[in-house]
Parts: sequence; structure tokens; C-alpha cells
Amino acid sequence: RIQILFELGDMPPESDAQRRVDELGPTGNLPSPLKVERECKSDDDEFVYDASFEDPPLLTVLSVYMGLSLLVLFGHLRDLLRRWGWDKTMTDSQESTNEGFVPLYNDFEAFYTRNVYQRVCHFWNKPLAGVPGAEIEIWDRQFGEYNERPKMLPTKKKYINIGSYNYLGFAENNGTCARQTITEISDGFGGGVGSARAELGTLSVHAELEKLVAEFVGKEDSLVFGMGFGTNSLNIPSLVDNPGCLLISDELNHASLILGARLSGAKIKVFKHNNMKDLERVIRTAIVEGQPRTRRPWKKVLIVVEGVYSMEGTTCNLPEIVAIKNKYKAYLYVDEAHSIGALGATGRGVCEAYGVHPRDIDILMGTFSKSFGAAGGYIAADKDVIAHLRTESHAQTYATSMSPPVCRQILASMKSIMGIDGTGEGQRRIKQLAENTKFFRHSLQKRGYIIYGDEYSPVVPLLTYTMPRCW
Repeated sequence: RIQILFELGDMPPESDAQRRVDELGPTGNLPSPLKVERECKSDDDEFVYDASFEDPPLLTVLSVYMGLSLLVLFGHLRDLLRRWGWDKTMTDSQESTNEGFVPLYNDFEAFYTRNVYQRVCHFWNKPLAGVPGAEIEIWDRQFGEYNERPKMLPTKKKYINIGSYNYLGFAENNGTCARQTITEISDGFGGGVGSARAELGTLSVHAELEKLVAEFVGKEDSLVFGMGFGTNSLNIPSLVDNPGCLLISDELNHASLILGARLSGAKIKVFKHNNMKDLERVIRTAIVEGQPRTRRPWKKVLIVVEGVYSMEGTTCNLPEIVAIKNKYKAYLYVDEAHSIGALGATGRGVCEAYGVHPRDIDILMGTFSKSFGAAGGYIAADKDVIAHLRTESHAQTYATSMSPPVCRQILASMKSIMGIDGTGEGQRRIKQLAENTKFFRHSLQKRGYIIYGDEYSPVVPLLTYTMPRCW
């Protein structure tokens, strides 16, 4: 169980902010699709949060900045030589067929691609030759001079896979999940739907999946979508849909959350990563000041965080965030893309890991592309919220419905995690993931590597600092 060190209720109330909240509340007593009854109950009032953010040695910092400075300097020199025709590398990156047209991109925007990425691109975008399991096969490639114009070779090599987010190994080509997916294609609804959910794209397998998702995460109802990125970016605008709403976002939120916030038209305020004092300062100040110019109370206040941050490996301080959102009568949206299936004794995500009841979270979002080995995403909430999204969400109205075989893959893997299939395989994989994560993290630390994140987070960022292969 992940723990966080603080005492609930130790934040002193601010008289002006509390008075404004008590009198008007951030919702301004206006109708809202996010009307829910919330209780904040916990067996313990004390939590312990243990996130590693080790500072690098001063010598390492100086060498990194010196290396980057030299890289920029020599990059500009090479660009100058290319302009004079003395350097023939990366000539394909420049637009040459649209003379007289305004360039489609700024030449300086490709500076990193020309002078850094091109030198190390053989490490990236590797074509896979099999499923992303514990071991992975990758096709060999042959690169031309200066790593230009790579060619595929008929040979392949096997590697240990530590870069995939197939956390529980359900993205496989054999076993129960694979068999049920194949059966769905041949004997079920086929490979695709060809319509949006709001029109002719809702099948019985979608209804079955939504019922199971709601049961799994502990909410009344849910909606599933064919794309995880679109689940955030296309549904947030339906929840806070005018400038009178306030959206408070962690500074390290995923790009899909940022895009959804920008598309919503709501006023956006950002707080420092996992800094609860700054979160309270932001929300308190916003409530006291009200909307810009008019100073009217906000129609809705929505706090948006992630369960596990995919680049930092940290988990959100969920109990304290719940305490703050209840104190200031705000709503809470938690993105569990990397935590659902991977955290908690039974894989039910950051809520289970912290012992927070799902009813304390207004909107639970997650994706199926990580622990479930499939694709797409879900939103789980109270029935009235889901009913609102069924008619207002662009992902529901315009996006193509989730493929039936993908639904079947998710159903099979989720039933395995829940133990419905009677095999215990899902629980074994969850336990194995926790053990592997702890072993891998501690082994790196013993060898002197600097890593970030929480001890049980499946995301383990390893900081290398330098790019020796660029020279």
C-alpha cells in the first residue's frame, strides 16, 4: 500500500476563502451535470508519501549544461556549413519542392532533429517483430551515411523488454485473452463497427464492457471510447464547457489533459506538481477573486490530476487532494491511465492503493492500452454524469466506436484481474508486477543510478543526463 505523510485537517482555513465558499461555493449554486453526493471516509488519518527526486551531483549538472551548449554551438555551425553547401548531411529535411510558397514549418524547429536525433535515431522507432512481452524481437535495420534512409533487413534479434507499458503481459498472442479476441472476430461482431456510438455503433459487447468497468472501479456507470488520448481531450470540454468554469491542473499533467483543458474554454490555473500547499493556494485565491472582470463566483471548479504520472513515476497525493476538494467544494477528475490494473492489491488503481473510496472521486478516467493489453479508454462516474456525456461528448457522437475484438480483449483481461475467470492468473500477474517493480527500482539504486518516482509505481524513470552517442 502506498502511503503519504500528512495529517488530514492540518491545513488552517482561510477566513475570506472559507466565507466565500460557505456562502456561494465554487459552483455558484447553479445547475451542473456534476452534482454528486460525497463523503470523505478513511480508516486512518495519516498517510506516508515517498517519492524519490534525488538531485544529481554538481559535476554531472555542469557536464550536462556544457555538453548541451557545445551541441547547440556546433549545430549552428553545421547549419551554416549546410547553407553554404559544404555540409551535405540532412539535406532531405529541407523543403525543396515548394519554391515561392511559405514554408510549412520553421527551419529552426527542426534544429534538434538535424543535429541530435538524426545521430541517435537508430536507437528509436525500432520495428517490432512480435508481441511486447518480457522478451521482445526487433527487426534489424541498415542505415545509410549519417543515419539517413534506413532499410529493413530480414533478420531480427531478441531483447529484454523494459520499455513497454504492457504492465501485466495481457498483450499476448496466446492464452485466454487472445483466444476470446479471435473468436469475437470469427464468430461474433467481426473486426469493426463503422459508426459512432450515438448512431449505429453500440453493440451488446460495449454494454457488457461498460457494466464491468463500472463494477471494477466502483462507480455507478461508465462509458468506453476507442482512443485513450481522445477520452481526455474530447470529454473534458463536455464537463467544463464555458469561461465561467475553472479548471485547476497539475503542471505535469499529460498532453491529452492539457489539450482537453484548452479545448474546453474554461479558465485554466496550474499548480506545482504534487504540491498540496500550492494547490490550496491556487484554489483559495481563485475562489476569493472570482471570475475575471465580473468577480462572479465560478460556475464549476474541476481539479485534474493523474494517478501515476507517466514521465515522473510519481503518484498523486490522493487523500490530501480529496480533503482539499471537499473543503472548497470542487470536483475531482483523476486520470488512471498508468495506475488502473497496476496499483492496489487487486489492481483497482490509485484509489485502492491509498484506501480512498471511489465515491470521493467525481470522475475516474483510465485507458485500456496499458494493463489490459488493448486500446481505448473509459470514464466512470455517477449515472447522471455518464448520461450527460452520452449526449454531449464529441467522442461519443463523432468518433468511431471501439472495435468488438478490442472489447473482448479488455473483457477477458479485466475478468482475469477481478478473478471472475476462476484462474487466479490476474492476481498472480499483479503481485509479480509489484515484485518486479520493487526489485528493479532497488537494483538500480544499489548500482548508483538516479531514478524518480514512488517505490511501487510501474513507471521507473532512469536519468542518464548525457548523450554520448550524439558526438
